Amino acid sequence: MKAYQMYIDGAWTDAASKKTLESKNPYTGAPWAMIPRGQQEDADRAVAAATRAFHSDDWAGMTATNRGHLLRKLGDLIAENAEALARTEVQDNGKLFNEMFFQLKYVPEWFYYYAGLADKIEGSVIPIDKPDMLNFTRFEPLGVCVGITAWNSPLLLLAYKLAPALAAGNTFIVKPSEFTSASTLELAKIVDQVGFPKGVFNVVTGFGVEVGASLVEHEGVAKVAFTGSEQTGRHIAEVAARTFKKVTLELGGKSPNIVFADAELDNAVNGVISGIFAASGQTCIAGSRLLVERSVHDAFLDKLLKLAKTARIGDPMNTDTQVGPVTTEQQLEKVLGYIDVAKGEGAETLIGGGRPDRPELGNGWFVEPTIFGDVRNDMRIAQEEVFGPVLSVIPFDSADEALSIANDSKYGLAAGVWTQDIRKIKHFAERLQAGTVWANTYRVISYMAPLGGYKSSGLGRENGQNAIYQYLQTKSVMISTAGEVANPFIMR
Repeated sequence: MKAYQMYIDGAWTDAASKKTLESKNPYTGAPWAMIPRGQQEDADRAVAAATRAFHSDDWAGMTATNRGHLLRKLGDLIAENAEALARTEVQDNGKLFNEMFFQLKYVPEWFYYYAGLADKIEGSVIPIDKPDMLNFTRFEPLGVCVGITAWNSPLLLLAYKLAPALAAGNTFIVKPSEFTSASTLELAKIVDQVGFPKGVFNVVTGFGVEVGASLVEHEGVAKVAFTGSEQTGRHIAEVAARTFKKVTLELGGKSPNIVFADAELDNAVNGVISGIFAASGQTCIAGSRLLVERSVHDAFLDKLLKLAKTARIGDPMNTDTQVGPVTTEQQLEKVLGYIDVAKGEGAETLIGGGRPDRPELGNGWFVEPTIFGDVRNDMRIAQEEVFGPVLSVIPFDSADEALSIANDSKYGLAAGVWTQDIRKIKHFAERLQAGTVWANTYRVISYMAPLGGYKSSGLGRENGQNAIYQYLQTKSVMISTAGEVANPFIMR
């Protein structure tokens, strides 16, 4: 079994307690790697290292242009090692190799993008109303930033946070999910080759309640960027507020995928399948509520079910597999529990509804692609995030009703609209309470496009130019050019 160490202050180290935890392969259900089980002492070491690095001449004195050069080199090395990193992620989280390899080939773009942006963050000279006074602004890094990543796409979610944080001049500690830490530790080996000053990048592994909580509570941390559940995100925001930390939270979703009668139905079917069954439904942006205009409801469902029944379930390493296992045994039980809830609420099982009974799948944590009909939007299956391959189908009669149903959710991460009417697209883009709205496509992301949510789907935005400013603070500088000091008892 492979044994990993944490990466702190430019060195590989065991947890101070010497404790470890097992990482299990979702396809086999068996342990394959040992991960250090960090605790508060390890968090303290990482924060101390990152703090020293932040104030060091090697990092604080480095020009933004040179920071960009390091980020570009990191992107190049990730590209060279994309396949190996993808294979590690598949062993850890069970997602399809095809998807993970595509992601890892795309991840370098985040580092290239923010490398180019690093030396283009400009303050401004303000034409202030005070005579004999020069006023200008400058942007400065926050300090030590912590990234806490989820188990569904560890390195992609890390890139969202790490690239802008380093480009802005911060130092960084990542606490990956205890279920999927191996790929982040493999990435640390690559970072170690780049030439960053020691302590600029650190990886601390372990359980959230042990080492993660210690990082969030630490007074030496300036910002926490988290991707994960609504419940954990709320707790992080509450704890971070005690020391006035900045937070970025990308949380859950119950995203509507809305199909109108005038849509290209075959394209919409493909988009709906991609939105819920790709990644076995384990994405925050999953289109888990399908809203279909009643006049095409039955015809659309026929097409959808026909395609869904062809899904090939199997070994995620095989390139012809289309649906892999869910990532953790706990998640398997959660998804199966929601399927039981849906049945108990009176939803009709149109396809799936349990674990596939196939000997070749062994002890893997598989759930059949599942579609429920006769769903009302007030059912738990339509309101709560399942985070699995489970789709709820809800008919509607008018555009106003579709909009009402779509927005009747505590979440607001994403939404899809399928129609050939550009006026309808514009109307829904303006009225949907979602951070991302796709029209005639679904589940498309870019390092250039902001990602984040309304309502309980989170705070702040990742990706795009705006993201780097969430790792910076503004300083106003005033310089007097007057020959003498005015009356010191009166504010000027």
